[in-house]
Amino acid sequence: MSTYSIRDLEQLSGIKAHTLRIWEQRYAILTPDRSDTNIRSYGDEDLKRVLNISLLKDHGYKISEIAKLSSEELSNEVVKISERQLNYPDQIHALTISMLDLSEDRFEKIINTNISQFGFENTMINIVYPFLSRIGTLWLTGSVGPAQEHFITNLIRQKLIVAIDGLSATTPSNGKKYMLFLPEGEFHEISLLFAHYIIRCRANKVIYLGQSLPFNELVFAHSLYKPDCIFSVITSVPSNHEVQPYVDRLAKAFPDSQILLTGYQVVGQDIETPENTRIVNQINDLMRLAS
Repeated sequence: MSTYSIRDLEQLSGIKAHTLRIWEQRYAILTPDRSDTNIRSYGDEDLKRVLNISLLKDHGYKISEIAKLSSEELSNEVVKISERQLNYPDQIHALTISMLDLSEDRFEKIINTNISQFGFENTMINIVYPFLSRIGTLWLTGSVGPAQEHFITNLIRQKLIVAIDGLSATTPSNGKKYMLFLPEGEFHEISLLFAHYIIRCRANKVIYLGQSLPFNELVFAHSLYKPDCIFSVITSVPSNHEVQPYVDRLAKAFPDSQILLTGYQVVGQDIETPENTRIVNQINDLMRLAS
């Protein structure tokens, strides 16, 4: 079971910590454990309850009414809402609960319903990406366990692969050639897969080299394929002090290709970009470049 601080609950649900403390005292809606120094900690059931309460409040339920509901009644009300109303925050809440419960059936229902309603790209941009961002902080602080994080990211990865496989195999002769890879030691593949989908959707050709590619193998592949553009996501590797030298090395090794980079280690950082290199700050920027 994962453990959450009251700040974790605030970040995930949007309900202020001060409000949660009042509800805890007035309605006993949460049952935190307390340390010897009286610091609250919460479990998975507490987090699910807060997420459900947040969703019901957003739909006009009063906290005094919600407090009277059993856990089963609370869940049933949330299911009714999430099935009849499709808005992004509600679906992000529902995805979080499916992750905590390791519920593949619930995940499939949420994602498939949203893809049918909004389309694959909009579902990824407005629901999946904010959801991944929301759990990212909790993952870094150890509040979400590896099993839960691996479970949900692998399901998202499967959806992306199926979507890519469903694209037309024919590419117009005027489409650009892209080469996609992650640096050696980098395994966060979701953004790279989504970039693959976006680029292919816009009538470009993609060679996908995937995770943790040694630099000499990138050089070898580039010499064979001769891409117009190289795209990579730098999230955790290389480390901070090694990012600028790595960017410079890419630019020098491939002067005839445009190098597109995104990820935590380059976006919003003081990276000096050589003439053939560009930082992709948002997914919409990649859409424009690939169009």
